[in-house]
Amino acid sequence: MKVKFWGVRGSIPSPLAPDQVRSKIASVVQRVRPEDLADAASRERFLASLPAYLFGTVGGNTTCLEVRLSDGQMIVIDGGSGLRELGVSLERQADSTHEIPILFSHFHWDHLQGIPFFGPAWVKGNRITFLSPDPQIERIIRAQMQPPYFPVTMDAMQARLRFVQLKQAPLRIGGAEVSWMRMNHPGGSYAYRIREGGRSLVFATDSEVTEREFQARSGNRAFFAGTDLLILDSQYTLEESFSKFDFGHTSFTMAVNLAEEWKVKALVLFHHEPRYDDRKVHGMLRRAQWHLEQLGTGKLAIFTAQEGMELTL
Repeated sequence: MKVKFWGVRGSIPSPLAPDQVRSKIASVVQRVRPEDLADAASRERFLASLPAYLFGTVGGNTTCLEVRLSDGQMIVIDGGSGLRELGVSLERQADSTHEIPILFSHFHWDHLQGIPFFGPAWVKGNRITFLSPDPQIERIIRAQMQPPYFPVTMDAMQARLRFVQLKQAPLRIGGAEVSWMRMNHPGGSYAYRIREGGRSLVFATDSEVTEREFQARSGNRAFFAGTDLLILDSQYTLEESFSKFDFGHTSFTMAVNLAEEWKVKALVLFHHEPRYDDRKVHGMLRRAQWHLEQLGTGKLAIFTAQEGMELTL
């Protein structure tokens, strides 16, 4: 099972601004020495030595993940603006996948705004299935794509569209089992667990998970415990989370605490705050790793979600 991140931001798309690009370039130029430009090998070594926040970007698109099962079957999670980028990639690759299930955590704008621009939905012969435990799934998704919000309705799409309310878990997609659980978020949100071949991942964005909330809810441990890869909402610093209680998001400190509590093997910090630049996001990763060291275990692998990042389970 492979996971690729197409959109990792929360709330609203946040592309790099021109002054941020200039600042990155200026910082790189200040670091370069004549010997770093001597030949191709020295240039490559120099680039490899740059901090991650300078050499690249975490990306500005909102939530979208691609999960590939061992048989090639694709599962998409959420339809934020990153969904457009996934569609472009499929078109460039002449991908043979025509059956595309899309699971939705919930229906806030940053999780469905890519739907009108998802190229495969406009191709005759493709089959797109939208899935959610919400019984209003078809009404909600169709409503966001109609005048005056969009010039044409979903009826103009050439692919065959299906809307499925998830009722009884687990759902089988290819060789995988998919289960879900409602999370603490304004208006509600669902986490998904995907199991295949003895490996598992949990995707839990837009979730305000606290120690108290965790202890108070039965089923949390059974759903999260021992997962190989946990992609968890980690939008805030601990300090900011105190002033944004009940906003529906989690601090990276609590994400680390709970990943350790649940004996998770790898944690991905996800749903980045749109006001945080690359330096701040990578700084949160370093602080999360430092916090893990203070806990004294060190067995948990921690990553920060970045567009284009791929992980294999």
